Amino acid sequence: MKKLLLITLSIILFGSSFAQEKGIINNANSPNVKLKSINMGDCVWTDGFWAERFDVCEHHMVPYMGKLLCGDVGHALNNFKIAAGEMKGQHKGMRWHDGDFYKFMEAKTYVYAQNKDPKLLKELDEYIRIIGKAQEEDGYLQTQIQLNPKVDRYENRKYHEMYNTGHLLTSACVHYRITGKRNFLDIAIKHANLLYTLFMPEDKKYARFGFNQTQIMGLVELYRTVGDERYLKLAQKFVDNRGKYKVEETPATEGYPIGDMVQEFTPLRESSEAVGHAVLAQYYYAGAADVYAETGETAIVDALDRLWENITDQKMYVTGATGQTHYGASTNRQMIEEGFIDSYMMPNMTAYNETCANICNAMFSKRLLDIHGESKYADIMELVEFNSGLSGIGLEGEDYYYANPLRVINGTRDYKKLVTEFPERQPYLECFCCPPNLVRTVAKLSGWAYSKSENGIAVNLYGGNELKTTLLDGSKLELAQVTNYPWEGDVNITIQKCKKDAFDMLFRIPRWAKGTSIKVNGETTTTEVKEGQFASINRKWRKGDVITIDMPMEITMVEGNTRIEEVRNQVAIKRGPIVYCIESADLPEGTKITDVYLSSANEMKAVYKKDLLDGVTVIETEVLIRTNNNDETMYKTVKKPEFTKFKTQLVPNYAWSNRGQGEMTVFLPIIWK
Repeated sequence: MKKLLLITLSIILFGSSFAQEKGIINNANSPNVKLKSINMGDCVWTDGFWAERFDVCEHHMVPYMGKLLCGDVGHALNNFKIAAGEMKGQHKGMRWHDGDFYKFMEAKTYVYAQNKDPKLLKELDEYIRIIGKAQEEDGYLQTQIQLNPKVDRYENRKYHEMYNTGHLLTSACVHYRITGKRNFLDIAIKHANLLYTLFMPEDKKYARFGFNQTQIMGLVELYRTVGDERYLKLAQKFVDNRGKYKVEETPATEGYPIGDMVQEFTPLRESSEAVGHAVLAQYYYAGAADVYAETGETAIVDALDRLWENITDQKMYVTGATGQTHYGASTNRQMIEEGFIDSYMMPNMTAYNETCANICNAMFSKRLLDIHGESKYADIMELVEFNSGLSGIGLEGEDYYYANPLRVINGTRDYKKLVTEFPERQPYLECFCCPPNLVRTVAKLSGWAYSKSENGIAVNLYGGNELKTTLLDGSKLELAQVTNYPWEGDVNITIQKCKKDAFDMLFRIPRWAKGTSIKVNGETTTTEVKEGQFASINRKWRKGDVITIDMPMEITMVEGNTRIEEVRNQVAIKRGPIVYCIESADLPEGTKITDVYLSSANEMKAVYKKDLLDGVTVIETEVLIRTNNNDETMYKTVKKPEFTKFKTQLVPNYAWSNRGQGEMTVFLPIIWK
């Protein structure tokens, strides 16, 4: 009887805490984070840049992706139908295509959190029914294996079973938190239980298997959702296994690079350099950060801090993009693909910068923001979202880039020989991991806009929105943010409801925002306002209080470290969080992008154009176009260049390639006067 009472009480407590644990990253009870997630749906974009992007996401990105993945082009849902016995056919798509579909479902769930459209919930339920029917009795669920009689379960890691698992677990947890329905969660639990029985015991057969690390994040979120410590222990084991065993070719590793490529050459706790596949690496780091948030092991977070600094200070592009090359070698001279190479080796034209890798940079930074509570991590989140993230999808939300170079020159690349690089965005990518990753990020971004601090709220991202949440002490807080950010630097936040006692409001001051001022009800505050930090104001706030943040939006020239040979004597143009580029569409016909120069003497002017590229602020200026550069021999005798002047504009890099195929560059040579 006593045991029954305890079980009943635990169910009641679990149910009562549900409303407080609907964050994208459910760190409500994580002991080692300084900032806690708001619930998904607490913040809704109302106007401006992100409201417009979410509208495109809701009405174009998600529906179009559904047509692809639920039809014969993407074939992802068909794979589940075949595995469920509801359709005949063969598996189509990459081996990680199940995971792509789970990401799509996650995006759809985030949209449901905002609009509560019952049609979306009904469609999700139908997907879940099919997936549940495809799942085998013991919990196994991998259509690329189930539909391939020649391959056994967990036979070879190149089949990416763990990647699919991670996205299954994450998507199921998000679905449960937002809808309260267990149908998807129960599938995930059943699958995770099988995973535990296979991978928790010390077995060399499986020791190096979990290289594509989404399963770590998924397991931690499942632990946070249902409270079963086995999932956290298994996540910890996957972290510990990297670098623990001898790196050698085995039947389980054949067909995929080993060593640095999959972060198994150096144990995490000893790592100080990001190596290998940029997506695999940063998923791994994000998962390890989730483990630290629960365990508090100092050695893990110390390593993650070193790795984050290495990425952002030595291996990240000005757009926040990561993963410098498609094919190359690590500093340990081991073969890698789609990833990190030497520090400061930053090619522009062949820059790979997989959209997934850029998004992973933001995901990793978000977790360190939660852990440390320092605004520099949100700076990277914002840099990615406004630049190298959004550049992966067209303005209409229905065509995609996999790679995101910083310079495109016609005739210099043979796209027929390339697998994932294209001269224009594509309506469908056979390797479809990036599109749903980006779409789910756009769909959930309002959940990153704010965080709960120990005694208040932190403003991480700026954009027109309304926030209705509860602080950690249970008191209600309602805010309204009005701004035309990122085109203008003025932000007004009005308090619509709050507690009577004093609490903190933390405002991120971006590193670029020198000279920022903050006023409360029109009066300048005594709070220290320093770029690159949170400005914290503690007071007894009242309904109707207005906080005004004024961030100067200066046009700046950005040069690379002197060790970056590829951009020496060149600059990129940046205004606020937006990085700019110049395209063929804004140059005289036939102009080579490599013949365009900037002059330090020429004025640059920011002008908003509502009818261009769905409404953008451009940088108007006069460029110099070299006219005596027609000799295309390998090396040539040079004479003094001759230039003509041309008035033109630079556009946000995220919006490039929306006006037809052409050339583009972010960095431009400059003539100093």
